[in-house]
Amino acid sequence: MITINIYYKGEKDNARLFANEMQKSGIVAKIRQEKGNIRYEYFYPVLDPQTVLLIDSWENQEAIDIHHNSPMMKEIAALREKYDLHMVVEKYESLDDNSDEKYIRK
Repeated sequence: MITINIYYKGEKDNARLFANEMQKSGIVAKIRQEKGNIRYEYFYPVLDPQTVLLIDSWENQEAIDIHHNSPMMKEIAALREKYDLHMVVEKYESLDDNSDEKYIRK
């Protein structure tokens, strides 16, 4: 599994308006239906009202590449431009390692 954290940053509440429009327009629902998508969720950092965090997880790099080449990426890019957002991106690959399991309370 590959997880990508995208921090959308903008003036005033533009990042939150972007996330709301992504949801209301149906783009988020379409992404969640794409083959290989595991998670696509927005979060708001408590101490940074001008930033929205997207946690986006995929089965593998091939699924991400297909998503990046889909027509909906133009829609997403247009919304980023509309709200004048800038991004910081972090990418993580799961090791499927359960060595920390004993420290996790379920």
